[in-house]
Amino acid sequence: MPGIQDGPQILSVAAPDYAHGRPDATGILLVNLGTPDAPTPAAVRRYLAEFLWDRRVVDAPRWLWWLALHGVILRIRPRRSAHAYQQVWTPAGSPLAVLTRALGDAIATRLPREPAPPVELRVAMRYGNPSIASVLRELRTRNLRRLLVLPLYPQYSATTTASVFDAVADELRAWRFVPELRVVNEYCGEPSHVAALAESIAAHRAAHGAADKLLFSFHGIPERYVREGDPYFCQCHATARRVAESLGLARDAWEIAFQSRVGRERWVGPYTEELLVEWARNGVRSVQVACPGFAVDCLETLEEIAMRAKDTFVAAGGERFEYVPALNAGVAHAASLAAIVAKHASGWPAFGGDARIDATPGEREARHAALAASGRP
Repeated sequence: MPGIQDGPQILSVAAPDYAHGRPDATGILLVNLGTPDAPTPAAVRRYLAEFLWDRRVVDAPRWLWWLALHGVILRIRPRRSAHAYQQVWTPAGSPLAVLTRALGDAIATRLPREPAPPVELRVAMRYGNPSIASVLRELRTRNLRRLLVLPLYPQYSATTTASVFDAVADELRAWRFVPELRVVNEYCGEPSHVAALAESIAAHRAAHGAADKLLFSFHGIPERYVREGDPYFCQCHATARRVAESLGLARDAWEIAFQSRVGRERWVGPYTEELLVEWARNGVRSVQVACPGFAVDCLETLEEIAMRAKDTFVAAGGERFEYVPALNAGVAHAASLAAIVAKHASGWPAFGGDARIDATPGEREARHAALAASGRP
């Protein structure tokens, strides 16, 4: 069974990790979940095979999960998921990919440009393209000496943030000269982020009017993960509470729920669609839904919430359903994330620190000549 003996492998690195005489670079790596390359069953199958084989996502025994994944799931789910992707695909490609690139561009314009060494911002996907490994290898050619990784998951979970760390570590462990590494674990509690979320919802309500209920819908995780120490569930509740307080909402005007559950294992609740049905049947006529766990709009927000959840609510008796778009590449979002980058890169060159002292070109030539004369490598 191919893939069962998975795990990081030591790679053969042909190119040197450090080029003498070139400026050192600071890399900022934005990482989102990922997306298929096309809304087709074949492309979705490749994407799901990588995503669902990640131990951080599904931690079932490998041999048993391999049989279920390749024997059942990857034979059935790709066609259904491809149809869902087709509902939201744009002429420019996947919404997640397009909007993540736009967000990266907006953040990059707010990062220091002077003095040298340069700050190189790149976007990568945990699953799919561009992969974390490929982007890091490109940054390596820029003389990467410092690396800040910003997973675009406001709340920490082992299924997301820790998985990004795994992929970065798997690549860097093959390098001879490993860059100084910093990882942003979560940023949901940053005041600027909470303010951006609150301002977005307030602007939507100002334009469309308030609804009977405001629902914060987050991606779910199995309950067992929470019992084993994953802080995600608590951080989701904290995020919703802070945003609601910023909006001045009464406690009975808003609620939190969790979407996207799969499989038979019990996930954290309440479940988004079940709560919407309950509300509609109990007389709630209008609902606005925000998804503060998603940095940019994607399949889970545009198809699962804005389309399917809306249909569910209306079919159960609701009348007005509105999805509040994600922060995407908005000014407040880009400014908040740029400030978070600057905070975590503090002390590095271009972020308030001095450049690393290196030998002058003449000193390097003298060293190399001495090494050549000694016969040492």
